Amino acid sequence: MEIAEKIINDAIEFRRVLHQNPELSTKEYDTSQRIQNKLKEFNIPYQTGFADTGVLGIIKGEQDGKIIGIRADIDALPIEEISGVEFSSLNKGVMHACGHDAHTSMLLHAGKVLNDNKDKIKGTILLIFQPAEELSPEGGSQRMMDDGVFDEYKPDMLLAQHVWPDLPVGKFGVMAGPIMGNSDRFKLTITGSGGHASMPHATTDAIIAANQVVTALQTIVSRNADPMQPAVVTVGRFDAGTKHNVIAETAVLEGTIRTQSDEIKELTKKRFFEIVEQVTSAMGASVDIEFYDGYPATVNDAEWAAELKKSINKIYGEEATPELLPSLAGEDFSRFLQAYPGVYYWLGTSVGEGQKPLHNPAFKLNEDAFEYGMTAMVNMAIDALNKLAEV
Repeated sequence: MEIAEKIINDAIEFRRVLHQNPELSTKEYDTSQRIQNKLKEFNIPYQTGFADTGVLGIIKGEQDGKIIGIRADIDALPIEEISGVEFSSLNKGVMHACGHDAHTSMLLHAGKVLNDNKDKIKGTILLIFQPAEELSPEGGSQRMMDDGVFDEYKPDMLLAQHVWPDLPVGKFGVMAGPIMGNSDRFKLTITGSGGHASMPHATTDAIIAANQVVTALQTIVSRNADPMQPAVVTVGRFDAGTKHNVIAETAVLEGTIRTQSDEIKELTKKRFFEIVEQVTSAMGASVDIEFYDGYPATVNDAEWAAELKKSINKIYGEEATPELLPSLAGEDFSRFLQAYPGVYYWLGTSVGEGQKPLHNPAFKLNEDAFEYGMTAMVNMAIDALNKLAEV
């Protein structure tokens, strides 16, 4: 099914409104209201009250059938935008730097197209607008399910689309199995005994101990994990010291561990605790460990991944779905996929030369991708219900 140019332009314009008015995780009150207003305008029934700001649109086809759901995340990031676009964020220190504005607008306007073509729908399509995707490890998907988002309409499969700046417009990232990684966090507070810089023998230097921990942690990936299994240990924050002539009493390290398989996750976590505790002890220091199990790996159902590829290839040809490797970025949709089969996939949105990555303050996306993203959503929704009707 093709989508009229006016609908695509309307989606782009609404995306720009959302981009100018970003809201942080759990604070998406205006965003939620804008979504509800659009659903009313499109005559799409909806429910609210899921994870506070979450919204569920409900499209019932003219023919009975199964139920599928399509998710869009709606929250923004605590980033000061420097992209330079004319519709830059009006909220200081808050930016849609991960494309959630585009996800939301594309799903809303794809929903309008589907609602206007109920005669082609064999079943029910759920439009799932999820808050707090960026709030790892809590997230918003589990809260929505805990609040009963699927109590009345239990999906037989789920879809989620994410903009992907590494891919050119017209390309999609679709794969069976893991597509996004386990995403865990840690914070270490290492305590030694401070003192005068000229008298190190009378101290236990927290900076030296923390340096040894940072170095030793890198051996998990290089010497403990199977080199054929993806894993990353990153220390992203090192905070210590107060003055040039004072040996630090404490040092704080924060970072993340990313893995693809649960087996490697557990190995990495085990070695993390062993190394941190034993290295700090060997340096004469103590440590307080805060470890947060974050989002699980996002694992696509093989059958539905094949169906999505088939649906996209039918419209854009086989070259539209190149073979790609998974990412170790985290994704809250993973918890939905632990409960229901489905597919998370990438939509190519590169602006070409100078493209900045997701979560960058200068991030931009190519709005030419809206036609591809909305067309894929609409056609896969209809194709999926047709496939389920065959069972």
